[in-house]
Amino acid sequence: MTQSARTKAAILRAARERFAAHGYERTTIRAVAADAGIDPSMVMRYFGSKQGLFDAALAAAGGGGEGEGEGGGEDEIDLRIPDLSAVPADRLAETLLGHFLDRWEGDPADDALLVLLRSAVTNEQAAARVRAVFAGQALPALAAALGPERAAACAGLVVSQLLGLALTRHLLRVPAVTALDRTALVASYAPALRAVLA
Repeated sequence: MTQSARTKAAILRAARERFAAHGYERTTIRAVAADAGIDPSMVMRYFGSKQGLFDAALAAAGGGGEGEGEGGGEDEIDLRIPDLSAVPADRLAETLLGHFLDRWEGDPADDALLVLLRSAVTNEQAAARVRAVFAGQALPALAAALGPERAAACAGLVVSQLLGLALTRHLLRVPAVTALDRTALVASYAPALRAVLA
């Protein structure tokens, strides 16, 4: 790996950690550069702007690699929703909750989904990406289980339930929510999600 590639990789690592911990608005080029141990001008040289850095960090966190991903977009984020078509209707809420808990809690802290969600609270471009990711992946998955009409009617509320859980458990870290183990959380939360699905 060249010195240039090492520098770029260090910048992307620092940026992902900063964006995941502080969101888009509170992350600065100067702070990322300090974390990477370089001059801020180097960040601008490689990525051009804070938005360019955000896009590249998101792409790298989503699997584009340390030195790739100048563009960015919802294609880097894979919710990895399983095929729900064979899931019995009375198990769909538990299946969705279990999957999203695995998705959120099975990845490193700088995962692209966490970077994106924290930034979406204050940045409209990040919010638009969250909407596109869930519309492009959650709606078709629900349509396979519920049919297109029912999925269209309830997908927004399902997503609001899942994002609300992610927000309170992983970003705001509300003690009453973080204290619950997976079994207790699914048992407590599934009835609300089941009501939305119905």
